[in-house]
Amino acid sequence: MNRYWMDQYDVCVVGAGHAGIEAAVAAARLGMRTALFTLSLDALANLPCNPSIGGTAKGHLVREIDALGGVMGIAADATFLQSRMLNMGKGPAVHSLRVQTDRRRYHTYMKKLLESIPNLDLKQSEIVDIVVEDGTLTGVVTKLGALYQTKACILATGTYLGGMIHVGEVSYESGPDGISAAKGLTDALRREGLPMRRFKTGTPPRVHRRSIDFSVLEKQSGDEKIVPFSFTTKGPLENKVDCYIAYTNGETHRIIRENLDRSPIYGGRIEAIGPRYCPSIEDKIVRFSDKPRHQLFVEPMGLDTEEMYLQGISSSMPEDVQMAFLRSIKGFEHLEVMRNAYAIEYDCCDPTALFASLEYRNIKGLYGAGQFNGTSGYEEAAAQGLIAGINAARKISGKEPLILPRSSSYIGTLIDDLVTKGCSDPYRMMTSRSEFRLLLRQDNADERLTPIGYEIGLISEERYRRFLEKMEQVKTEEERVRKMNIPPSEELNAFLVSRETVPIHTGVKLADLIRRPQLTYEGLAPFDPGRPHLPDEVGEQVEVRIKYEGYIKKQLAQAEELHRIERKKIPYPFDYTKVNGLRLEAIEKLNKVQPENVGQASRISGVNPADITALLIFLERKEHTDD
Repeated sequence: MNRYWMDQYDVCVVGAGHAGIEAAVAAARLGMRTALFTLSLDALANLPCNPSIGGTAKGHLVREIDALGGVMGIAADATFLQSRMLNMGKGPAVHSLRVQTDRRRYHTYMKKLLESIPNLDLKQSEIVDIVVEDGTLTGVVTKLGALYQTKACILATGTYLGGMIHVGEVSYESGPDGISAAKGLTDALRREGLPMRRFKTGTPPRVHRRSIDFSVLEKQSGDEKIVPFSFTTKGPLENKVDCYIAYTNGETHRIIRENLDRSPIYGGRIEAIGPRYCPSIEDKIVRFSDKPRHQLFVEPMGLDTEEMYLQGISSSMPEDVQMAFLRSIKGFEHLEVMRNAYAIEYDCCDPTALFASLEYRNIKGLYGAGQFNGTSGYEEAAAQGLIAGINAARKISGKEPLILPRSSSYIGTLIDDLVTKGCSDPYRMMTSRSEFRLLLRQDNADERLTPIGYEIGLISEERYRRFLEKMEQVKTEEERVRKMNIPPSEELNAFLVSRETVPIHTGVKLADLIRRPQLTYEGLAPFDPGRPHLPDEVGEQVEVRIKYEGYIKKQLAQAEELHRIERKKIPYPFDYTKVNGLRLEAIEKLNKVQPENVGQASRISGVNPADITALLIFLERKEHTDD
């Protein structure tokens, strides 16, 4: 193929899904001349798997993206149809926001946003090759032969790279929603030594609203009090739709079991590894054979369409089998399928080949983000894209990369898991993956990360000023509540008894009442005459700080211990065969992963505490010798 020089950019981003968008916006806003390449501008910011943003742990990621200066939360607030805070029956560490999103309006919002950003060019073109000279990336090449010189490239190819659709006995090359697969780039990446592999994910069917009997389904309404994703979103927000819950049954399961031989998964036609925590309906029936039914959610695709999405019932079964088992579900007897479910295989890369900056170890200037790094989910993708975009810009500017520690954020946990432990199946963020859940609540994402976003240059002076005002309000109100004495009264004691907690007979500190599990800062407002008028988010922070004070202090101490060993850097590359006292398994794992610090080394599977002790002794001796 003949190549011709076309243009020159600081940063080129390949793929305009959720990872690519955050990467391109961050790089452009940090002053880099940026090009965002996509197979189709009509598929930009697509929501091909499910039309929702957030969910358990994923809502944390969206709020952290926003706190750093990303755009996913703002777009989700502007286009949501229904908002629900999940896990409200549990503690604040696992409260997670999830919204049902208007799919087309989300795309339109993001496209207009990208078109308005200085330094950012949108290009509908397929990248099929990269140019690497002496271990440094210098350019990208399109399918038409255009060469774009660049100082950094971020690969955010989603499920399009080598995409293969499977429905029953039929398989064909394609990306999601009928968009062409990206075919040429995989061979180029293998040529440059990237460790490539195949993963799989699934998509549920879309059906016509008129064919559903909603009267026999469970209605699921949104929250009365809506909490936005973005800390900048103001003004009243309202739900526009209801969602519904349906259930599979014995007949559904029988139809699936009797046709497993026609499934490409169980028939051996799909060899790629699928998501462990988001299985297809046929996987659920096989793996959880003792369950009499499985839940699925009926959710609108948008205000201007009659398409409904069936979350929780992805499948790669043949079209006739899909129709049969769907119509066996109560309320779906006359279901009209508009888009059948399918499985999709795609190419991705082993993330242990990355530094924590998301730059590839063996190719300077080449970064990976999103499903290309082996993750699943829009939110995980956007989080990586933001960090990759920031770090590409910082490297070009001669600055140190942004590395978020595990104790700072779910974003830091996500990236550390990927580059340290890798993933044998598509990685999904869960609250259980973090050792510091109480510190990493979604409600305090701005406190943890907005100062970092401001220092980097993605948070404006005005937004940072408002953030500092909020933090001062929280501090002042917390001090007042700890000093405030509440005298006993008939009204207060009647309230305490109604909340199933003991009455008081002498004055008590307001903070002591808030600590009681049955009571809240807001609920005690009638008995607190000195309370100032403050935003809800301020009161929320005051309550959490007081209620969970002991647990928070304990996790802060654990986080400081982690910081201590993470400050002990390890040179790259490093030959672990020189370290006396390391077991052979530890030497093999450490040489493969090449951890950037001792903390990261301690989290590698196969490396035990004795190995870490030997490594610390060696590094300390080496420091003294070098001095």
